[in-house]
Amino acid sequence: MSKRIGLVSVFLAAIAVSSLLFVSPSFAEVVLKIGTLSNDANQLDPHVSTKSQDKILFPWVFNGLVRFAPGSADLSKIEADLAESWKSSADGLTWTFRLRKGVQFHSGYGELTADDVVFSLNRASKKETSTAYKGYADFASVSAPDKYTVKIVLTKPIPSLLGMVTNYHGGYIVSKKAVEKLGDNFKTNPIGTGPFAFSEYQSKRQVTLVANKDYFRGAPKIDKIIYRYLPDEASRELAFKNGELDLIYGTREQRWVERIRKDKGVKVDIIGLGELRTLHMNITKGPLKDIRVRQAISHAVNRDEMVAFVGQDVAQRSISVVPLGYLGNTSDVPLYKHDLAKAKALLKEAGYPDGVTLKVIITKVASLRVPMEILQAQLRKAGIILDLEVVEHSAFHKLIRQDASPLVLYGAARFPVADSYLTQFYLSDSTVGTPTAITNFSHCDAADAEITAARSEADQTKQLALWKTAQQKVLTQTCSVPIFEQLIVWARTTKLDYGFEMKNSLSNGPILNEMTTLK
Repeated sequence: MSKRIGLVSVFLAAIAVSSLLFVSPSFAEVVLKIGTLSNDANQLDPHVSTKSQDKILFPWVFNGLVRFAPGSADLSKIEADLAESWKSSADGLTWTFRLRKGVQFHSGYGELTADDVVFSLNRASKKETSTAYKGYADFASVSAPDKYTVKIVLTKPIPSLLGMVTNYHGGYIVSKKAVEKLGDNFKTNPIGTGPFAFSEYQSKRQVTLVANKDYFRGAPKIDKIIYRYLPDEASRELAFKNGELDLIYGTREQRWVERIRKDKGVKVDIIGLGELRTLHMNITKGPLKDIRVRQAISHAVNRDEMVAFVGQDVAQRSISVVPLGYLGNTSDVPLYKHDLAKAKALLKEAGYPDGVTLKVIITKVASLRVPMEILQAQLRKAGIILDLEVVEHSAFHKLIRQDASPLVLYGAARFPVADSYLTQFYLSDSTVGTPTAITNFSHCDAADAEITAARSEADQTKQLALWKTAQQKVLTQTCSVPIFEQLIVWARTTKLDYGFEMKNSLSNGPILNEMTTLK
């Protein structure tokens, strides 16, 4: 009898083990696997990194006091995020934000309080700890009257103040305790309050995020995100086709989009805001010191040919130094029409009847390299020879910030207000190689007065007029050649649903949050 009971016990135990092995799919871990083009993270500190592939994951990890509605970059649709309400004084100099209660930082760093917000905004305003510091120049003080109240006092009214505290760049709120405890290690151990929490960083391989089950908007339906660094486009695409990846950074070319769209079970997302592709010309170097040479380059560029090559779905022609759709963009600017005869005549007038040769550094990443190769062919027809040195993307970013290339083809999306582009690319304080450098590759100083005045102009009509004049002056000095705007391309399995319509993203990538599902 005891032997029979023993056998029954073994049989029941086997059934129990089997039931554990064959768990219902509804309880299986949901893992979203993403492939991006970079070979590694620069750093995962949202106040410091300006690298596109870092920026993509910041809104998954961090929040701002306010946010753009998911999938939108509409300034009129900014909504509450960590702040549940806010108000400003009649003169626009004092802003008061009331925080949500009970919001928790990741990894046990405790509740978000006003002290964290004060710390974060002060950190964002310092050059030593932020690449966005110039945007906070008119912050007189940030204080915490109580645990859940933040008061910002300005030296001048900032019409786009909410843009400084939204879920973008310097507006992200970090944990004071984590930054102070981790120190330099914070750049590879980011601590935020967002829907996903940092779990692991493997150099040149991947970043792993896990669901923040305590997220104040509700626990995400995706349990884990694996964000893989796959700089080779062919390898990234192959992994996607083989089912190893669910979402990939696509090739921003019409032919690629049309080809991938034919695959079963695949959805292609073309996302704004577009990155304005601009050819910046260093007005202090060699032949480019002569405005006639810069004008010759401008006339040699064929924008329509470029857009036709890249593709109508993924590119749009641009003529101003501020991107289309940004508050303050204007088409009332000097226009250098494609004219090879004019370009050759200008070179001859400048003393270069046989043309000029410029040694130029460019990244191997196709979204910049291919347009530069097209420019190389276009300019050659006018006698302007570009001797291209192709380097790794990380080296490209380093070298152009060291003023190592007379021409810089650069693509960027910024907060959609003219000031963000004008300040970073055309204010003399932002000139590369200087103590206050950002991304003024051209050494342009033509519109300093207008850019500075517009930043604190409370009358929007006057502000728009200042931005218009600034764009006109920059192009009159021929500091750069705006060419086209390239939209962001992602491909995903149709099993992935963002949970909302993805039209625009300031982070260059899809917004993933508590509404996102993967079947």
